[in-house]
Amino acid sequence: MAAEPSDLRRSAFLLLTAAAVAIAAAKTVGAENVVEPSRYKAPEQGGYGAEPDRSWPASRPDPHPTFSSNDKSRWATVRALVHDRTFVIGKRTAPDPGSPTKYKDVGIVAEPAYKSLDIVMNPETKEFYSSKPPLMAVLVASEYWVLNRAVGWDIGRDRWLVIPTIVLTWNVLPMAVYLVLLGRLIDTTGKTDFGKLLTFAAAALGTFLLTFSHTLNNHIPAAYCVLFASYPLLRAVAENRDMPPVGYGSCGFFAALAATFELPALAFLVALMVPLLLARPRNTLLYFVPCALVPLAALFLANYAAMGRLLPAYSEFGGPWYNFEGSHWAKLGTPAAKGIDFNNEPTSVYALHLTLGHHGWFSLTPVWLLAFAGLIAAGIRSAPDVRKLFAKQKATGWTREMFAAMTVVVSLTVFCFYLLRTNSYNYGGNTSGPRWLFWLIPLWVLALPTAADWLARSALGRLLGAVLLGFGVLSVFYPACNPWRNPWLLQLMEYTGLLRY
Repeated sequence: MAAEPSDLRRSAFLLLTAAAVAIAAAKTVGAENVVEPSRYKAPEQGGYGAEPDRSWPASRPDPHPTFSSNDKSRWATVRALVHDRTFVIGKRTAPDPGSPTKYKDVGIVAEPAYKSLDIVMNPETKEFYSSKPPLMAVLVASEYWVLNRAVGWDIGRDRWLVIPTIVLTWNVLPMAVYLVLLGRLIDTTGKTDFGKLLTFAAAALGTFLLTFSHTLNNHIPAAYCVLFASYPLLRAVAENRDMPPVGYGSCGFFAALAATFELPALAFLVALMVPLLLARPRNTLLYFVPCALVPLAALFLANYAAMGRLLPAYSEFGGPWYNFEGSHWAKLGTPAAKGIDFNNEPTSVYALHLTLGHHGWFSLTPVWLLAFAGLIAAGIRSAPDVRKLFAKQKATGWTREMFAAMTVVVSLTVFCFYLLRTNSYNYGGNTSGPRWLFWLIPLWVLALPTAADWLARSALGRLLGAVLLGFGVLSVFYPACNPWRNPWLLQLMEYTGLLRY
């Protein structure tokens, strides 16, 4: 007897999940920062495009499974918390008090393996901290503390064991859960096998979550939390029922936890809560809100424990915490201000490159064009559902169309937020994609089946879907060694001389 289409589809989901998780695991256990010759000045004229300014290292760099200032800053805090019981990762000393320009930095951040641009310095105490919100470092340090006490692993001596183990538990194992839950939601959303398979293939192999799976970062956990928050709600919508108390609690907890990893995800938390509050005020106030307050309170407590202030270090950007002597950010307005971190593009150009250009949401992951069409089509149909929120509801008050409209509103809010931050038009620095938007990925994946079903009607449509997916996979795997590298589109522009920051 031939297998049912649903059985074949679920088998395909299983195989794609296994492949994606195995790829992420392989990248993690084989992680090593590679020194690429193309990023350094050639000994003779001619090389890979325009010549970079930096010179080749004079001596062999110490091998390490970290990649950039971003993750090194986080690992420095983790090490300090476990071994020194402090958030301080270094200190500036002045051997000659009469000459304030002569200084020496000591501590973890002064070690080559942990040198980072993503640090701040308390102007009063001259102590260094990571510029990243500290809650994630506390959670990672908790796991490292267990490894250190239970098996004696040391992050310095045993870094090839400690760092991959923690990254596996933070990025890779949750990916399996993420894909399983996503597959269940896709099964209830799409109508054609092609549409469902295209959507799941994009989710498994065609997003930047896989690119960044082998480096410690806040973007992947945030994306997972967005899906974990959405899952109980969308299952209830699919079954036309209300959520149980644990569903409300899960929604609130994971939506708020996503916001602790990505502060703009507060928009997602509010967008989830308001309709639930209108339709089911009692359950929302009893379960959703208290569970949401737990990670938010933990974030503020961690901020206060780290630096004696409730607001994160980000709030001091442009001030003395960032612009200390020797800081990367102190270069602003000087001849040394070169590179993508200091570009002076107008808002219109920045918006273009963030959508359709070298760091484009759509240009690097073209299947989002299909998702956008699905979002608009569903969002237009959501108006009657929004009006019904103010009437008595039997279930959560949510519909698929409302969820699509919410995705559009939240995405536009986040996009506009970054356009308004005119002092940091740097696309997230040296990164292979628009990383500040990665937490939106599961929301856009869930919008794919509608448009993918349209393509399933013809062979040409299916071919178009495959081509769009293929270019997305190209973007995902292009930065094979290090995700903290420029996208292939920007590197192509640099090589051809069209653009160079």
